[in-house]
Amino acid sequence: MSAAGDPAALDRSQEEARALAQAVLDRVLAHLAGLATAPACGDVEPARAAALCRALREGPPEQGAPIDALLAPLFDEWVPRSFGTNGPGYLAYIPGGGLFEAALADLIADSTNRFTGTWAAAPALVQLEANVLEWFREWMGMPEGTRGLLTSGGSLANFAAIVAAREKLLGPALRDGVLYASVQSHLCIGKAARLAGILPDRVRLLPVDAGFRLRIDALADAIAADRRAGLLPFLVASSAGTTNTGAVDRLDEVADLCAGEGLWHHVDGAYGAFFHMVPELRPLLRGLPRADSLALDPHKGLFLPYGTGAVLVRDGEALRAAHAATAGYLPPVPDEFHDPSQYGPELSRPFRGLRIWLPVKLHGTARLRAAVAEKRALALLAAERLARVPGLVLVAPPQLSLLAFHLQWPGSTPAQRDAATQELVRRVTARQRVMLSGCTVGSAYLARLCVLSFRTRRDHVESAAEDIATESAAILRLRNP
Repeated sequence: MSAAGDPAALDRSQEEARALAQAVLDRVLAHLAGLATAPACGDVEPARAAALCRALREGPPEQGAPIDALLAPLFDEWVPRSFGTNGPGYLAYIPGGGLFEAALADLIADSTNRFTGTWAAAPALVQLEANVLEWFREWMGMPEGTRGLLTSGGSLANFAAIVAAREKLLGPALRDGVLYASVQSHLCIGKAARLAGILPDRVRLLPVDAGFRLRIDALADAIAADRRAGLLPFLVASSAGTTNTGAVDRLDEVADLCAGEGLWHHVDGAYGAFFHMVPELRPLLRGLPRADSLALDPHKGLFLPYGTGAVLVRDGEALRAAHAATAGYLPPVPDEFHDPSQYGPELSRPFRGLRIWLPVKLHGTARLRAAVAEKRALALLAAERLARVPGLVLVAPPQLSLLAFHLQWPGSTPAQRDAATQELVRRVTARQRVMLSGCTVGSAYLARLCVLSFRTRRDHVESAAEDIATESAAILRLRNP
């Protein structure tokens, strides 16, 4: 049946569906083919972006439009006016890339539209998700009995872990519970704590050392002080790669302290945990397998599309106890099988597992492992190149694949260094070959470069180093003639 001949019909004929799919596929493939030469950052200048968004405001259309009329502005005007997040020059923030195979998986998942909230509705498909979680457990070195959940990203993964810890260690004494993290922890830790009922006055953001890692002495002192005050320390959230500088906390030492104090050790590995799948890089994340819970972002370290996260919890029953619920309309599930609704807050949810399962099965772990290892090697190459640039100071050499730096010259003040570094980020990004980003750490502004897109190869890193060196020299000539 064709939708064109029946005003109430929404289904399309095979021919119509094929034509729509072909039109989309043609546009997608052309977009991907152009990434190598596309600007690393489109025009997102605030005033022009605001004007564009105001012009796009519209009500619901009464009649449908042809696909070409919709795809043309989308691909020609709107997509280009954004960060080039899936391009090889995207070295800003923490890139992912979005493997094409995951897009095919989403097409299958959305078209078949099977319900994977409970095991009974799609047992084989839910088992694929369970397989993916087992792969993650194995790559992270966590023990059997670890259970997990696929989420929309690291924010919900961190939230699920904090809820599990709260339920196990605090029970009804919610108001007395105290959570600890460093000042460099991701903003989602504080937000997750608040959503879990741990209010801001019970969240301790502790100082870091010269490498931007959580100070163990400050952590121990804070726990002792809260115990003296009659409070209940219950969780430490450490980082396996911070957003600002890529710092990896001393995970082994935090694990030791938590074990001695009876605290839950949660690791936010959204950025860095997938480096652990490379055996030779595991020393960089020593202690990670000891975590009581671990947040992952496959849309970062596994190169998948945004909206792909996961949480692993060593005591799988603790995760289940925090989220399990049933109702008279839900069928029972055998204990041996994974049921997503029992491990997280969602019942209705997308079939997330296929966008991980299909790319991993098509590429194989060995190829993905090699790609992850390459990103670490490229970051070291970038650091080596930038260390030669006059006036450029590597404030945070790469612990994983992210490095932070600033510009300075003899006699420069902190304010001058900040302004020059901001100008460096702007100038390099304006050259359009690569995009950098910056951050404020303490009172200082730092430029940052992160290599994690699967499309970023050696030549792109060389281009970044060239552009940074060229613009650094130009800024120094102006600032310090």
